[in-house]
Parts: sequence; C-alpha cells; structure tokens
Amino acid sequence: MALTTRRRALTTLGAALVGAVALPAGQAWAGGGHRGPRPLWRAHAHNDYEHPRPLFDALDHRFGSVEADIFLVGDQLLVAHDASELDPTRTLESLYLAPLAARVKANHGSVYRGRRRSLQLLVDIKTEGSSTYLELDRHLLRYKHLFTTYAHGRVHPGPVTAVISGDRAARIPMEAQKVRRAFYDGRLSDLGSTAPASFIPLISDNWTLNFTWLGDGPFPDAERQKLRGIIGAAHARGQRVRFWATPDLAGPARDALWTELLAADVDYFNTDDLAGLEAFLDAHPSA
Repeated sequence: MALTTRRRALTTLGAALVGAVALPAGQAWAGGGHRGPRPLWRAHAHNDYEHPRPLFDALDHRFGSVEADIFLVGDQLLVAHDASELDPTRTLESLYLAPLAARVKANHGSVYRGRRRSLQLLVDIKTEGSSTYLELDRHLLRYKHLFTTYAHGRVHPGPVTAVISGDRAARIPMEAQKVRRAFYDGRLSDLGSTAPASFIPLISDNWTLNFTWLGDGPFPDAERQKLRGIIGAAHARGQRVRFWATPDLAGPARDALWTELLAADVDYFNTDDLAGLEAFLDAHPSA
C-alpha cells in the first residue's frame, strides 16, 4: 500500500486509537516548546516489564508502544510473565499507570515532549479475562484523563491508548460498555468482521502460525502478497497490524524480515531488543 494511501486510511475513526494518534493541538511546552528526539511510533516493546527499568527503558529508546502482562491477585494487577514470578511490589499502577501520569503532567499533556500523539499501552491479560478486565477498568478510571476513551459512540483521544490483549474473555464486558478507557486487540480472524475500528483498532497475530519464512533466503512471493493483503485490508478499515513471534536475534535474518515488514507498511515492529530496533528504524527515517 502506498504511503499516501495508508495515511488516508488511518485518518478514519480507528486511527484515532492507537500508537501514532494525532491529538488536538496543545499548549506550548515548558522550556520554550522544544520537541525532543523523534519518537519511534512503530516500535513495540514486547515484554517491556522484563527490562531493567520497565517503561523508562522503552521511552529512553523512543518507543511508541509498550506491553505489560498482568495477573489479577485479589484487587491488585501484578505485572509478570509467569505466575511463578509474581511480586506484590510490581503492579501495573506502580510500573506504568502512575509513572505515565506523572510524565504526561510534566510534559503538559503528552508522553513525549512536544509530540501530540498517543503512546500505546498493550495490556496482556494472563488470568481470567472478564474479571481481570473489570478490575483493570477500575484502575484506568483512576487515571481517566490519561487514556483515550470511547464514550457513547465517539472516541476521545488521550496521551495514552490502552489496548487489551491476552485472555479472550475480556471481550464480553468490553463490548457491553458504553464508556470505556480501553480497546480490544483483535486477531486475524477479526479482520473484516463487523467489529469496528473503534472497538478493535489493532490486529495482532503470531507470525509463525501464518508464515513459514523466518528471514533466511528469499521471501516467498505468495507469502509477501499475503502479508501485504493483510495489512492493506486492515488499513482500509482504519486498523493497525502487529505480528509477534518474529525473529528477534540480531543478524541478517531479522534485518531481512524487518525490511519486508517495513516495505509492507506494518504498523508495529515487535521486539525485546530495544537498541536493535531503535537502530534499524533510525536507519529508515521514513518508518
């Protein structure tokens, strides 16, 4: 899809929801309104919480999206990859919600100084989806001015856009809400469904379940066309696309796959290697 076509498609309602969302023009920033370095809106920090400084390492590398896995324990949302790693001091609120609120306040309304776009917070639910989401919704309400909100058929952009992934049971209470501060992470099976981009702004799926190519040798033409068809169909509906389980070890295979994703106009590059993706995207400034 041509870049101009992509930009046109993503001016729809769904484009107002995730990652590179344009917010209303804001007031001047402290310090003369100077912008910081160019954010990498298409960079997604997978398992962000496993870095030495959750959230802050990704922000230092200018990422536009971060991912936190959560477990509901009592009324607390604990952040960890596995239940065996749960630590009562590592909560979603302490690692993400409160720091983001403080940063947005200090930057007069944005995560990145002088950049009026929304950071994506992808929340991957690891416990039962319905009950965990309802508790998450109560947590997000405490920071209601921080988050992009869907209210009675309209989307109101905020500095951070929460997108809910993981256990699929979260979808039921989310769809029932007339007001919510989060959106749903769809799968390829949702592409072309009746669910609007105002509910499913993001389509994510496992690369290895849909493609055989892992960056070695030429990209099969049929798979290249399939990839571009997926992304084109999503963009036409104002949705964005992310694949997980792509090669993530530094080397020619990862570079080759990232280059194909870039050519296909994918919206998010999934990685645990913050510096590696930062270097790749900096080498492709149009990304």
